[in-house]
Amino acid sequence: MTLIRRNSQSILATLCLATLWSVAYSQSEQGGEPDPVFVSPEAQQRISGLVADSRIQDSLAQIVAIESQLHSDHIELTEIPAPPFGEDKRAQRFAEMLREAGLSDVAVDDVGNVIGRRPGRTGSHVVAYTAHLDTVFPADTDVTVRIEGDTMYAPGVGDNSRGLVVVLGVLRAMQHAEIETDADILFVGTVGEEGLGDLRGVKHLLREDGPQIDTMIVVDGGEIGRIVYGGVGSHRYRVTFTGPGGHSWGAFGRASPHHALGRAIAKFVQGAPTVTSSGEKTSFNVGRIGGGTSINSIAFESWMEIDMRSGDQAKIDQIDALLLRAVQEALVEENAARLEGPELTVDVKRVGTRPAARGDPEALLVQNAAAAMRELGIEAELQISSTDANYPISIDVPAITMSRGGNSENGHSPAESWQDKDSHLALQIGLLTLLAEAGYVR
Repeated sequence: MTLIRRNSQSILATLCLATLWSVAYSQSEQGGEPDPVFVSPEAQQRISGLVADSRIQDSLAQIVAIESQLHSDHIELTEIPAPPFGEDKRAQRFAEMLREAGLSDVAVDDVGNVIGRRPGRTGSHVVAYTAHLDTVFPADTDVTVRIEGDTMYAPGVGDNSRGLVVVLGVLRAMQHAEIETDADILFVGTVGEEGLGDLRGVKHLLREDGPQIDTMIVVDGGEIGRIVYGGVGSHRYRVTFTGPGGHSWGAFGRASPHHALGRAIAKFVQGAPTVTSSGEKTSFNVGRIGGGTSINSIAFESWMEIDMRSGDQAKIDQIDALLLRAVQEALVEENAARLEGPELTVDVKRVGTRPAARGDPEALLVQNAAAAMRELGIEAELQISSTDANYPISIDVPAITMSRGGNSENGHSPAESWQDKDSHLALQIGLLTLLAEAGYVR
């Protein structure tokens, strides 16, 4: 019986345990030297032992058997709008799906996270298996799914409706085979991963008085072999210049918030290469600008939203300081240039903070994931990215992000698509990694 469907002839790689370490490489997101993935003989034996178990073989086969159901779930979830701060309807349906899959302890927390607990034998350890509920698209976006062959088209169909489907599928496979673990497993849909959500869901989960979570496995984008073991951090600001405004002719000479904003952007962009041109990759982007009432009015308000990123927190802090200096210099220069009227003021508000963090490539969680991939004939690649895993890694909670599988294209755009290409592999890898972490009880 074929348990794991693949286009290739063999599905389980035979390992030579005399080889002390096997190493796979990938260029991580920030560029530079590749990061090694060390797969120990112990980790590979652990995963191979799981695959040899008849009950786990049943659960792996079940993942293939329920593909049509998972496709239906995928369409249904995608067609429920879920912008940041507007995930409620999708959260309620996801909670219902967890209950339908067999969980009785399912709740929506104070910020909107959906948490379904699957008790373990002892529950002394708790593993969270998560995917984010939200998309980047406004609530009024047409999210109707169009299907052409093996490809679905709709905003958010990949990022991250498919991640939720992976979480559901792994749960259903475990329930079908009546798999028992030593640890409790939390099946979670988080809010606020995208945009100005600022990881509010995962930050709430991992608050001091939050539920016990000892390990976190996040399901999101990337190629099937990607293991995100570190976080690209970011600082995000909304900068607002304010003044009296007035008629473009009659009040000419007053300080202009628009002109001040222009000065600030120019100063920042001219100075940014002192940070971005060397060392760890560091980026910046003015994503949104607004304000003003008409072409013949001096604006009374001008604002921008800006994102700055790096895998190195020190670099983020450097470019952050450069932005704040540019804003203050622009304010001083625009006020000095005015001919009449009161001075402008500026409000600088931090609207997003994602910590930069780096995990350990040789950590047990990373090795379990890499060994699960290798068992299915896939070489692991270590990367850093900006995902829900940023926060737990930054506070020393072991965490990784794994692929949702298939082939995602045009993410964060109206033309987003997801192709069903060996998509079952993401669930099978996720299941094996989860069981290795949670302690399968034979």
